[in-house]
Parts: sequence; structure tokens; C-alpha cells
Amino acid sequence: MSKTNASETCSARIPELFGSMVFNDHVMKERLPKGTYQALRQTMELGTALDTQVADVVANAMKDWAVEKGATHFTHWFQPMTGVTAEKHDSFISPAEGGTVIMEFKGKELVKGEPDASSFPSGGLRATFEARGYTAWDPTSYAFIKDKTLCIPTAFCSYTGEILDKKTPLLRSMDAVSKEACRVLKLFGKKVNRVTATIGPEQEYFLINKEDYAKRPDLILTGRTLFGAPSPKGQEMEDHYFGAIRPRVKAFMEDLDCELWKLGIYSKTEHNEVAPAQHEMAPIFETANIAIDHNQLAMEVMKKVADRHGFVCLLHEKPFEGVNGSGKHNNWSISTDTGENLLDPGKTPISNAQFLLFLTAVIKAVDEYQDLLRISVASAGNDHRLGANEAPPAIVSMYVGDELGAVIDALVEGSAYEDSSKKVMDIGVTALPNIPIDNSDRNRTSPFAFTGNKFEFRMPGSSFNIACTDIMLNAAVAEELRQFADELEKAGDFQAALDELIRREIRAHKRIIFNGNGYGDEWPVEAEKRGLLNWKTTPDALPHFTDEKNVKMFKDHGIYTRSEIESRQEIALEEYAKTIRIEALTSLDILKKQIIPAAITYSGKLAGIVAKKKEIGIEAPAELAQAREITDKTTALSRAVGALEEKLNQAPEETAAAAVYYAKDVIPGMEAARGIADALELLVDKKEWPFPTYGDLLFYV
Repeated sequence: MSKTNASETCSARIPELFGSMVFNDHVMKERLPKGTYQALRQTMELGTALDTQVADVVANAMKDWAVEKGATHFTHWFQPMTGVTAEKHDSFISPAEGGTVIMEFKGKELVKGEPDASSFPSGGLRATFEARGYTAWDPTSYAFIKDKTLCIPTAFCSYTGEILDKKTPLLRSMDAVSKEACRVLKLFGKKVNRVTATIGPEQEYFLINKEDYAKRPDLILTGRTLFGAPSPKGQEMEDHYFGAIRPRVKAFMEDLDCELWKLGIYSKTEHNEVAPAQHEMAPIFETANIAIDHNQLAMEVMKKVADRHGFVCLLHEKPFEGVNGSGKHNNWSISTDTGENLLDPGKTPISNAQFLLFLTAVIKAVDEYQDLLRISVASAGNDHRLGANEAPPAIVSMYVGDELGAVIDALVEGSAYEDSSKKVMDIGVTALPNIPIDNSDRNRTSPFAFTGNKFEFRMPGSSFNIACTDIMLNAAVAEELRQFADELEKAGDFQAALDELIRREIRAHKRIIFNGNGYGDEWPVEAEKRGLLNWKTTPDALPHFTDEKNVKMFKDHGIYTRSEIESRQEIALEEYAKTIRIEALTSLDILKKQIIPAAITYSGKLAGIVAKKKEIGIEAPAELAQAREITDKTTALSRAVGALEEKLNQAPEETAAAAVYYAKDVIPGMEAARGIADALELLVDKKEWPFPTYGDLLFYV
């Protein structure tokens, strides 16, 4: 079946196809005995242990369903601290009499797995020879079929119980924010069983031709272009953003939607992004745990579908210098099991005390734990993106908009609040309706912006597993809600204590609120006056992960132990140093084997032309000048290569020192060499240049 016919078939059968490869609640109701189903739902909703006999029944039903869908294997699908997912496949076959086999899947195989833990990052938690690790089924996230394999979402821990994944601390952080939010809601006379963090992660990405990608060693080895002069046209015409989608890209998007919908992923919005060849997919909100599982799965599916369409999907934060980088906007909110969004201000936020208290908790959390939010988005790739071309700066701040800003000012100053009730915009065309004006504009330069009934955290990078970001956010808000509940539960006059708490805390943390232009030169100066952090690189930020206040907060809420925090800090610093080292070695390889030889070859051709013309009495000043300029730049580039090699040879071995060294010494060496190489690209004949240029990569047909 052709790609076009496949997408047409998908669009005609969306309700039937959606979730067809997921062992979801609908399938469980159909296939499980009523008592088994109820026991499993109790486990999913309340966290109760699953009886062995119940697990056996669930496993057998899962196996039967998966085999009917064409699956032959199962795997525990988990999220180690590599940032990507991991899986080890086992077939359903078991030996039977007469040299035959039966298809079998037992409860113990569903509930627990045993992958080798020795080769995954542990940050010192485990010695290399300590190999045993365990995966444990997460029944709150549905099993699904991928590539004829039943994938069971699981947590991952070591033999001695240390957590080695990103899912487990996320689940702990969700429990923490639920526990403290329920305490607060009880003070308002509301009884809820669960408060859930919800996320809608917008995913940005680039698509480039597979043939061009294959000719770029830097893209293959590092995910980004280490060299490339600017294309004569970039994004300055602003014509790509929300522009008409190219037919090839549209075909990819239709195919992607179909594959995601089969996996129960609510892919909703798609459009061209700011940079040429850049696009975005945005899903509908889900609980944080499932949303993050789905986002990890979506990134994998994007790459597979792109390959079918002759593309490569780039998820690096800054694959191309000088144009928009790619982020993953983390839309975050919290809702009760009764369906109430706790960040919905309602029609009159000034009188909505419950909303104001939760808003205050978020303001205080972002201010007091701005360090953790910055750490949660720290990586070598994201360092290139933050503060450049449509990305927020590295300074964490909050945008609340005009109406909430006025509410906050009135609360802090004790002044009267003038209600800015809904107005309509008359756009002066009779045939068009009047448009209701929202309470506030949007601020695309703000890292952490209120957007109606949620906050959009725009700093995470496109390749990130955002579990880390949401662990930090959930934990910080849980801590502030805990403090609020402790204080208000002791109050004699709840309303008076509530009013005083909101005013006091907003006054104390108002510095984090900034509704202005985050790209302006004056903002870093103003931020410094306010005492806000401005950590521009990953090595600047990561050492503060283990600051005592952070360790205490995580330990108090049972999210991380000190050793688990230290291990993650070590892993992140080591990953940063390794990333820059790989980039530097790749740069040297390309410079010595491709760029310098191309420049020498072309300057030699020019010199030959000059010599031939001279033989017949013709001057060749243009050729001579260009040959000399190329030769001079090639000589300078050769010196830059030597300097970069020397820098690499002097790199320290200790992890933290190495990370700082690579940021302060190696990256400038790479940039110096790149500057000369990119200048050479503009002088050397395109036929002689060894790989596709930015114009080739970004402006394909």
C-alpha cells in the first residue's frame, strides 16, 4: 500500500485505529474477569499490591491479545539515565513435549524483569561488576505493541534498591504533590482522593533529506552541524512559521499521526515552526507519567516514520547555527480526580482564594527552586539554544500577564483591584465577528509563562526526557504546599491566615515575575539586581544540584536520597564532557580529512589557472587574490586545528573539572576553527566542498 493510501485509510478509521495497539482500559474490561479487572484498577488508582494469581490472569490476557496483534516477543520498556528508552526482548515461546513450543507469559514475567544493570549510567551508585538490576511493572501506564513486541512500561532499580531510572522519581514526585495538594484542598472543605500533575509536551523537530544527512559526519556523530556558513536566506523573512506545509512533509505528518494514534498518543496539532525545515507536534494533555512515556515513544516513532519518507528527523536542540533551535515546551498543570483544574483562575481571580493560594505556591516554588529548574534543562545541546533565536534566556523568570499582574500588585500593595472584565476586539470588518480579548497577551520570551489555566515551561530541549523537569517542578510545588498546609492547619482564623500568607509570600517572591522582553539587553542587568540566577552553561548550573536545600527537599518528600542526587549530578557532568569531546574529535576529523584538503585542492586549481594564463601573457588578479586568501585561511585553520588538539590533550580526567574545562577551553577552540572553516566555505567552489551546505540542508524541494 502506498503512503498516500495508508494515510487515507488511517483518516477514514481514526476511532477504530486509535489505541488499537494499546492494552488499555477498554481492552482490559473486555478480556479480564470482572474481579481481576477491579483488582487491577485498584492497583492502578490506589497503588495497592497486585496478587500473584491476579498477575497471572492479566499476563495471560495480555499475551493472547498481543499474539492476536502479531506480537511474538515481550519486553520491559524502561527509561534509564541515558535519556532514551531501553528494552530487552524475550519471545513468548516455551518448550513443550515432542520438540514443540507453546506461547506462554506468566505473571512473574509481567511484574518483574532482570536486565543487566552494569552498563547503564549509575553515577557511582553501582560498580561495573555489580550487574544485577530489576525492572518492575508500572501498571499506571498501559502496555502497548511496537515492532511486533509487547512493551510493558517499567521502573528500573539496582539489586540494592537504588533507583536507576527517570520514571521512579517522577512517580514519587507525583505522589508528593498529590499528598500536599490534598491537604490544602481539605482546608477549603474539599475532599479529593488524588491530585494529578498533567502535561502537554509540544515537540519541535527538523526534517532533512536522508541523502544529505548521510554526507554530513557531524550530523551522524553529534546530531548537529559543527560547520556551515549561513545560507543566503535563513528565517529572516518569517515566511516559514505557520506557512503552507510542503507535500512531502505533510505526507510524513499524516503517517506520523496514524502511527501515534495507534499507540494511543493524542497527537493534535502540527505546523511549520520558525526555522526552515523545522516543524512541531503538540499533543493533548495527559497525566505526567503517561505523557512522558508517550513523548519518549513519539520521538522514536518520529525517526522511524521520517526514514520511510526519505527524511531524517533531527531532535538536537541546535542542529543549525544562526536559526531557531528546537525545544520541548512543557505545559504543566495540576487537577483533582473530580475534574477541577487547580490553576484555573475562574472569572474573578481576585476573589478566588483557592486559585491564588496555588498560584502563590507555584510563584514561591519557581523563585526558591529556580536553580533546580535551570539544572533540569541543562545539557550541551541546550546551552547552544537558550538565549538565542526564539528560545528563552537561561535566566528563570515567570510571566503572569496583565490581569494576574494587576491582581498580584493589588494584593502586595493592599490597594483596590480594578476588574478588567472581558472586552471584545472590533476589527472593523462587518462580516467578521467581534473577538473576545483574553486576559493577557502571550510572552514568547518568558521561560515560565502562565497561559490561562497552566504554565508553559519553555526551557527544556527537544531531545530531553522531560521526566527530570517535571520531577523538579512537582517536588518544588509539593514543598511549598507542605509549608502552606503546615501553617494553615494550625490557624485559628483560616481566612485571615490565608489572606496574610498569600500577601506575605507573593511580596517575598515577586522578584521572579517579569512580564517584559526576555531578549532585551537590559533584562540580565535587571535580573542581577533582583538576585536571579544567570547560569549560562551546564557546568555553571550542575554543581548546585547537591546544594543542601535541594538535598533536604528531595529527601523530605521521599523522591531522591543524597546518593541518588549525587549520582545524577555525576552522570550529567560526565555526559556533558563526553558530548563536547565527541564534538571536538569529530570537528578535527572533518577539518583534517575533508575541509582542509578541499581548500588545498581548490587553491591549487586556482594557482594552476593563474600559471596557465601567465604563460600566454594574461594577468589573473581575481584568481590570484582568491588563491592567496584561501591559502592564508587554510594556514590559519591548520594552526587552529593544532591548538584544538592541544586543548583536548590537556583535558583533566576528574568529571566536574573536565566539564568546566570543555566549556571554557575546548568549545572556544572549536568555535575559532569553525569561524575560519565557514569563511572558507564561501570561497571554495561548491563542487569542491565536501558536504551539503546549509542552503542544501534547509531548502530542499
